[in-house]
Amino acid sequence: MASATNSAACSLAVPPPFDGKPLPRQSSPHAVRLPSLPPIPHLASPSRLQIREAWKTAAYNCRRVAGKFIRKAAGETTATVEITTTATATTTTPEVAEVPDLSDFTKKIQESWDKIEDKYTVSALAFAGIIGLWTAGGAISAIDKLPLVPGALELVGIGYTGWFAYKNLLLKADRDSLIAKLKNLYSDITGSSD
Repeated sequence: MASATNSAACSLAVPPPFDGKPLPRQSSPHAVRLPSLPPIPHLASPSRLQIREAWKTAAYNCRRVAGKFIRKAAGETTATVEITTTATATTTTPEVAEVPDLSDFTKKIQESWDKIEDKYTVSALAFAGIIGLWTAGGAISAIDKLPLVPGALELVGIGYTGWFAYKNLLLKADRDSLIAKLKNLYSDITGSSD
């Protein structure tokens, strides 16, 4: 008798094999149904005034962050900064120090470009570099999708970093020789005797 109840319990626990056909829907008085969700309320689009205020707030926050960045880059240690406000009919907008002029940077780039004799070769090398970076990014993303390979490559990278630090950065004499090698390599590339 005990074996009959065990086999019945086991036969109820194992689902019947699935042959690809949908199971017939059985409704029973014990079925529980979830209540239906209410309809989505109509979302009103923001007015022009709300959009303008949101943009003003975003612009103020960007200027504030840029001002902090500029102060930190300039080396200012004081926390107080002059903030001037311009009054309008409805709101006041605080303004932060202006971004420094980038004309010096662009002049240096222009001078460097003018010094180059073979502009076509430099342009071709830049284009080839961009294509090479794009190809390398595709190869890295393909390798990253393989199982176990990214983890193994991370282990290799950690091991090589540890070996490099042990061989070149641990002792002062090793650090000095590494710096000398890098200076020699730099002078070989640039052709200078610095």
